[in-house]
Amino acid sequence: MLLRLGISRWAACRLSTSAATSTAHVPKVCIVGSGPAGFYAAQQIIKSHEAAEVDIYEKLPVPFGLVRYGVAPDHPEVKNCINTFTQTASKNRVTFLGNIDIGSDVTFSQLRQAYHAIILAYGNAKDRKLDIPGEELSGVLSARQFVGWYNGLPEDADLKVNLDVESVAVVGQGNVALDVARILLTPMDMLRKTDIPENVLACLDKSQVKYVTLIGRRGPQNVAFTIKELREMVNLPGCRPNLIAGDYQHLKDLIPSLPRPRKRLLELLAKTALDTPAPALASAWASAQKEWRLRFLLSPVEVLAGADGQTVSGLKLAHNRLEGDGDNQRAVQTEETESLECGLILRSIGYKGVPIDSSLPFDHRTGTIANDNGRVKGHNGVYVSGWIGTGPVGVILSTMTSGFTSGKMLVADINSGQVDVSSARGGKEEVLDILSKKDKKPVTFSDWNRLDKFETEIGAKLGKPREKVTNIQKMIDISHD
Repeated sequence: MLLRLGISRWAACRLSTSAATSTAHVPKVCIVGSGPAGFYAAQQIIKSHEAAEVDIYEKLPVPFGLVRYGVAPDHPEVKNCINTFTQTASKNRVTFLGNIDIGSDVTFSQLRQAYHAIILAYGNAKDRKLDIPGEELSGVLSARQFVGWYNGLPEDADLKVNLDVESVAVVGQGNVALDVARILLTPMDMLRKTDIPENVLACLDKSQVKYVTLIGRRGPQNVAFTIKELREMVNLPGCRPNLIAGDYQHLKDLIPSLPRPRKRLLELLAKTALDTPAPALASAWASAQKEWRLRFLLSPVEVLAGADGQTVSGLKLAHNRLEGDGDNQRAVQTEETESLECGLILRSIGYKGVPIDSSLPFDHRTGTIANDNGRVKGHNGVYVSGWIGTGPVGVILSTMTSGFTSGKMLVADINSGQVDVSSARGGKEEVLDILSKKDKKPVTFSDWNRLDKFETEIGAKLGKPREKVTNIQKMIDISHD
């Protein structure tokens, strides 16, 4: 009898708690940005809190951010995380709301009123400039724009890219730099199997590019690309490396003391530059019509104009010397210069974020929102995830870690009472009311599924994964059809 009474009291208490949780005390969480940083944070929140509701806002009418528009089209395996994001979006406590610009359609202060907590995960939308004379000339583009162009990003869909040139200079030696070099040099029969838009494929098919030079301020020990990207370049069909042996001799003494990932990378770099290749590879290189080059200890100082004064003819480079040791080593320009002939320059020297509200502590130097390990300074209940908090570092795995960390932190703050959920918040219903007064209709995940189906069906007819729609209004029309 006592046991039955105890169970009844426990059940009544449980029902009372559940009722409270399901009404006034349900934590309403908003995530701004639907890339990996946003979706991984949402996944963690749903997993860690049994009642929290998560609404993901996205400026574009489509989800997945850099997975859709940043991952190289010849790396489809990297996009497999979309399957996980789709599962997260299908949860009944998760809502995707696309085609909503936070800052214009809905303000940050309105989100603060509608939600108990906010995670800012909208990434880095701008690129860093060289800030040198001639950078405004036609033929100087950011790698971010070029990547957006071949990935079908609407804002870059109509980018004017002149590939009627033999030589291209890429300023930077990270993974993005190698991605753009690889796309420029990859045979068309390989590119046609990717989701590069048809109009871009047509442009690449007419390309006259034969030489791509990747320029770095420091030495080969400082390259920022990873071994996967390097290996792809070494084995790229129809293309050979042109590396100056003297740049790599010192690596043999340096390599043994390095951590394993760095060691393997520089071993492959040194082997490619210094060793005789295997017969099959040597034969492939000998018959190659295109080549890629790595140049070190060089800093761009001026973009050289052609005879018309409007287009690019070359890049003036200052020779650098290295000062300091280890991680403190820095490149210092000397007065010695050289000129590299090229008709197209792609700068790949990093991305930066932009502020969405003046009340947020935005660091314009780093292009990030100031935070303490994910908690936005001076704003209780506001967090960052991914590059808007860290800057453009790491790959999707590191972004996943950032998303999980922010999600766990938010839930811990709810559980500890640091984030107050004692009163009800309107959540998406409150925001949808604001949007309806502006006659703004969001794109839901079900709407996205219609566009996804449309793109994949068109792609199948063309023998590729999908043919992306690159016009925003057409995206919306198909999604809402």
